[in-house]
Amino acid sequence: MSAFDLNRYLEQCQRQVNTRLAFWLEQQNGLAPRLVEAMNYATFNGGKRVRPVLAYAAAAAVGGDPLQADDVAAALEMVHSYSLVHDDLPSMDNDDLRRGKPTCHIAFDEATAILAGDALQCLAFEVLACSPVELGAEVRLRLIRLLATNSGTRGMAGGQALDLAAEGQTLTLEALETIHRHKTGCLIRASVAMGALTWPQVSEAQLSALDHYAQAIGLAFQVQDDILDVVGDTQQLGKQQGADQALEKVTYPSLLGLEPARQKARDLCNNAVAALADFDQRAEPLRQLAHYIVSRSH
Repeated sequence: MSAFDLNRYLEQCQRQVNTRLAFWLEQQNGLAPRLVEAMNYATFNGGKRVRPVLAYAAAAAVGGDPLQADDVAAALEMVHSYSLVHDDLPSMDNDDLRRGKPTCHIAFDEATAILAGDALQCLAFEVLACSPVELGAEVRLRLIRLLATNSGTRGMAGGQALDLAAEGQTLTLEALETIHRHKTGCLIRASVAMGALTWPQVSEAQLSALDHYAQAIGLAFQVQDDILDVVGDTQQLGKQQGADQALEKVTYPSLLGLEPARQKARDLCNNAVAALADFDQRAEPLRQLAHYIVSRSH
């Protein structure tokens, strides 16, 4: 059997979800063309599509057809894109660069950026409700609830609120992990679970194992982001290097030290892979993605 080619897999998944994103964005009418332009700008700005890729990989891991996860992948990326638009606003992180390009509020204006984020969030739930993929009413409702819960006060938005409140504060490791398990980790957990749920035969045991995997890589993703804020450069990162330090944010390197933070990321990666012990070779993309998350340079 030939070795798994992660780069090729990433490119294939990115093309696949980009096709669906373009399809849904093209359905938006001409009522507010500048708003739709900003939505497209925020969505098609060179993202790695990690969350859609995880959804596709989870669907395959449980024996499903990744094509069934197309609109789940698109909805996840819409929510992620909206969150980045809002995260970059002057009232939050006040970033000028995102993925090497002017942030949405710089390229357009602050009000349009806020509305673009709002509209992308709404569109994500419209996609889940209206997707032509045969999912069944119970599964569709479960997907909508998963995305809502993991995006809202008990998930990503709640984590962002904690993160903003913690700027300039002294945090324990436990408090830092609480922030990151919600701000970053919850949408990653949703991505894995939602992808797996597109296969009707998925078992609760499989979902439980996948959730252990997703919790580990969700935290590992943020640990690696913190490391890159210290050791990366602005051009490669596509955003301002040292932004966390400028905002006086507590990070894993600032709390643990750089090398212990790197070890923390490696340990989380190993935990994620171990959670997939009962899965066969169809889970290889998930295994490789765990290693990618802690070795990426941007």
